[in-house]
Amino acid sequence: MADPRFYSVAGPFTLKEISEISGAKIAGDAAPETLFTDVAPLDRATKDHVSFLDNRLYTDRFSRSQAGTCLVAPALADKAPAGMALLLMDEPYRGYAAVVRSFHPQAKPEPGVAPTASVDVTAKLGAGCQIDAGAVIGPRAEIGGGCHIGANAVIGEGVVIADDCVVAAGVSLAFCIIGARVIIHPGVRIGQDGFGFALGAQGHLKVPQVGRVIVEDDVEIGANTTIDRGAAPDTVIGAGTKIDNLVQIAHNVRIGRGCVIVAQVGISGSTEIGDFVMIGGQAGLTGHLRVGSGARIAAQSGVMRDVADGVTVAGSPAKPAKEHWREQATLANLSKKKKG
Repeated sequence: MADPRFYSVAGPFTLKEISEISGAKIAGDAAPETLFTDVAPLDRATKDHVSFLDNRLYTDRFSRSQAGTCLVAPALADKAPAGMALLLMDEPYRGYAAVVRSFHPQAKPEPGVAPTASVDVTAKLGAGCQIDAGAVIGPRAEIGGGCHIGANAVIGEGVVIADDCVVAAGVSLAFCIIGARVIIHPGVRIGQDGFGFALGAQGHLKVPQVGRVIVEDDVEIGANTTIDRGAAPDTVIGAGTKIDNLVQIAHNVRIGRGCVIVAQVGISGSTEIGDFVMIGGQAGLTGHLRVGSGARIAAQSGVMRDVADGVTVAGSPAKPAKEHWREQATLANLSKKKKG
């Protein structure tokens, strides 16, 4: 179902191959050699397509779907239409992700440097890099093997990028070290000054920012996100963290491993975030806080105090989520009584 103008399609794959790719079990007597040509949503799929069901809200679509095969949890398998081959697994969305990656693998770099790119003579490029038109790679920068540097990206002096990274069009990187397999989407700014001033009636004196940004392996950074370099300690983004579009991360922030940070989040300076924290869209965190590992911050929360490990908070000012929603329900009931 992908537009061939933009995406190439691998395959076809047999049901058995899809089972192996996803880690799912073929249900019943479905023919393992049946071929499938692509993936598609439940309501658009045909007999040649692979689909998935991961949310009970879409059970009706599943029951009416024309998909040839579907990844589904065992608990929902009885809702399948007649004739659909089922691939059973506890996490069908993860399985589907693996299948999509097989049908539509990420394009590999086409090695070479565009004639209009500017690469300083002291910069180092690893084997198999693709440097697109208008890209600028500054003095002493180091680009690992198999990297793709997009059009008009600017890689500043001394920046280090490890192997197999994608730096999309219009990105600017300065004062930073980037790990392996990092994906940086268009318009990202990494390593600019942190917002540091010594305030006073005689004027606000700029404090030089002399730290770096460290982005560890397997991080993804969404379009137009900004990550300021540290004032003296570094700003750190932990391995495997996924950051959405339009996020602001201030100087000296330290983010742990495997975090998920959704669009328009703002994290103020020197805040420390543990491992596997989830932060909902438009949440704001004041500076010098600690958010414990496994914590969850609801969308549009205003976090002004530390959050303990594993705690879910909501509201502004943020508080434990159950407390926040109980207060909201109480206010709603009082409002109804007053109107009556």
